[in-house]
Amino acid sequence: MLPPSILALVRNAPTVAPIPHRAVLSVTGSQAGEFLNGLITSPIPTDPQAHFFTTFLHAQGRVLYDAFVYAQAGKGGAPGFLVEYDARPSEAPPLLAMLKRYVLRSKVKLRDVSEEYDVWAAWGSEKEKTWDVKRKWDLTRNDFMTPEWDENAAWPWGTTPGVIQDRRAPGMGHRLLVRKGDRPQEVSTHDVASAEDYQLHRTLRSVPEGVLDIRPMKAFPMESNLDIMGALNYSKGCFVGQELTARTYFTGILRKRILPVAVRQSGNRSLVDSPLPLLDIRTVPNQRWKDGDGVQKTMRRSHGKLLSSYKGLGFALLRLEDLVPIHMELATLEIEDGETKYEVEYLWPDWWPRQSPRLALLDAHERFAVGNQRQD
Repeated sequence: MLPPSILALVRNAPTVAPIPHRAVLSVTGSQAGEFLNGLITSPIPTDPQAHFFTTFLHAQGRVLYDAFVYAQAGKGGAPGFLVEYDARPSEAPPLLAMLKRYVLRSKVKLRDVSEEYDVWAAWGSEKEKTWDVKRKWDLTRNDFMTPEWDENAAWPWGTTPGVIQDRRAPGMGHRLLVRKGDRPQEVSTHDVASAEDYQLHRTLRSVPEGVLDIRPMKAFPMESNLDIMGALNYSKGCFVGQELTARTYFTGILRKRILPVAVRQSGNRSLVDSPLPLLDIRTVPNQRWKDGDGVQKTMRRSHGKLLSSYKGLGFALLRLEDLVPIHMELATLEIEDGETKYEVEYLWPDWWPRQSPRLALLDAHERFAVGNQRQD
């Protein structure tokens, strides 16, 4: 259960907000679907009107961009797509330039159309309950939690032009692509909020997004919860970065995940209002040694890294083995920024499976070992 200080930030009324820093690429041509299919982690839907969520990976399997793909027919009804992604500067190569390197002789046309579109999010409407239903999970690969969509239901991400049903997490609402300078029709029935309100909205629903949360050239897709959010398909054909992704999947073992966190100053229960930079999260000292002068030293093991925060809420990449057993209430860790100390409370999202099979097994083993020690 979230504490009152965090629950107070939740917007329950129908809300619409702009999403900044987003760019849009147009991919058209008779081979547009085939071209994209070899570069992304999700298969191209058979329905030419179906949208979806996916990821572009580096050849070594690290994330370059998480992206929404809107179906949009090109001239003469040829296949076409609009790729929406975070365009803030990062270590990743610019997406347009990268895609151009793969075109070769393909019948594909690429164009930056960011000046033609704005991106908005809308959530909290009663209409969402018709499709935003409780999801089922495929937990056959230990630490990996992949949603299973109902084959008899409508396409999970939607087919309405310019509107994506955001299935990354329950309650995320819709993703809206509107003409530059226009406002979505939802402004007449929803509260109009700020981009920061959208950031809080997705943080409270455990959805990392963009270059701050999913660090390009450094993050792995499963560690970034892209499997949970429906961006990965392990049964599709080849794509860039597939080898390492498939190898990790078939081992069934994952060492880290991004989790939502609340950040407070040590000794103060109020949330830290100002954003914090990337900070290491460390546990208590667990190794000791003596230097050449005989002075005892300690080393604090790295537990993870704080990725982003806003109004005291954000995301951190944490070691799963340090979180066993995992509970659905907040638990406290510590980080330091110079002389300032902070407490970081992490949360296992309540819409995820309680815990993965491997962690459940470790939890049971740990309880068994403690029971034996007590008997001794």
